[in-house]
Amino acid sequence: MVQENDELILAQTELRDFKRTVLALRQELENAHAETDERIRAAAEVAGTEIAQLKTTVVALRDELEKAQVERKREVQQVTVANHQEFMQLKATVASLRDTLEAAHIDKDSSVRKAISGASAEIAQLKATIAALREAIELAHVEKENALHSQLNQHHGELAQLQGIIRTLREQLETHSVKTAA
Repeated sequence: MVQENDELILAQTELRDFKRTVLALRQELENAHAETDERIRAAAEVAGTEIAQLKTTVVALRDELEKAQVERKREVQQVTVANHQEFMQLKATVASLRDTLEAAHIDKDSSVRKAISGASAEIAQLKATIAALREAIELAHVEKENALHSQLNQHHGELAQLQGIIRTLREQLETHSVKTAA
């Protein structure tokens, strides 16, 4: 009987130790869950802040791209107006030269030959000048367009890169969420 009491006391002692161990393990588990929850909340907050910053950056880049497009259209319009004005001036110059040539024809035949010879050379020179000016204008226009396209491509590249970063961050956040949920 004494032995039975000793076994009973020993069993009760072990049971009490097991209960204490279970309580301690439960407390550690709850602490671990609380730490995990806090880490998840902090990571979500950081990711949310980064996403908001990226969205702001994307909006700013979009605005800048739109401004660049408007500026390009304005510059193209200015070049078109300048080309038209120059064309009208050249047309007036050619008309004036034609009038001068006709007036010289009325004066004298000999002076007409001289005037025609001089005017022909001048017309050829003006035509060469006109062609050179047109080519210079077209070259300037092409260079401007190339510069604008280059800038536009650069903005598109930056936008695509930012979108890739957003996707990567989103995938990392989802992967982290799935890992923490598991």
